[in-house]
Amino acid sequence: MIKLVASDLDGTLLLNGAQKLPEELFPLIRELKKTGILFVAASGRQYANMKRLFEPVLEDMAFICENGALAFLNEELLYESAFEENLAREITETIYAKEGAEFSYSTRDFYYMMPKTEHYRSLMVDVVKNRCKIVENFEEMKEPCVKIAVYERGGVTEESIRFWREKFGDRCTVVTSGFDWVDFIPFGTNKAKGIRKFQELLNVAPEECVAFGDEYNDIEMLQSVTYGFAMSHAKPGVKAVAPYEAPAVLPVLRKIIDTKGKTEEVF
Repeated sequence: MIKLVASDLDGTLLLNGAQKLPEELFPLIRELKKTGILFVAASGRQYANMKRLFEPVLEDMAFICENGALAFLNEELLYESAFEENLAREITETIYAKEGAEFSYSTRDFYYMMPKTEHYRSLMVDVVKNRCKIVENFEEMKEPCVKIAVYERGGVTEESIRFWREKFGDRCTVVTSGFDWVDFIPFGTNKAKGIRKFQELLNVAPEECVAFGDEYNDIEMLQSVTYGFAMSHAKPGVKAVAPYEAPAVLPVLRKIIDTKGKTEEVF
């Protein structure tokens, strides 16, 4: 029996740059709960942003945020993974010094930013609607950092990914998180960390779990469950580790609900 379903957001539930979830998703989350299945949103996004997106069903689900650095159930913080302060400072200073690169410095409650362009400020605040605090210097960033992201308008190139991995790949995890983004997260922190926490809390085994993803920051999550789905448009490395593939999440959720989570009828 399926007891937990986890899904990435951007590129999985949110397609083609969408910033609003499909309305049909919310009744499905409620139906999953009635069937005894917990729905977990697992994203590189901040908690405040994810709560806004899922506002109609906040009491019916759980959250893995900042690529696994934070997890919440019923508004309770289950754990928090943070960077060593000097490393976080070095990464953000390096990003800020690189031409064409912008950073977001994630804390539990908001992002610190020092936007170089109005485009980036508007993207983060007006389009994606993150909770942000814009500062003028690094000394103003005092809260523990759980994730750092670098944004490069027009898309992150292989050369850029190689640059960031050579700089910091021996001190933290450096992973692509979409077309324009590379994320830096503490070693041992990923979406699977959140999945394992919920498996432990709910006494749920991997063979009772389903997960959906499309990017390299989803790989550990897909490997932490028996029924891992790569989206049809997922990166090749993601498809390589996922035993299943799907063009969309919602039809699979409907099948899980219709079969009451019976794995032999779903897969």
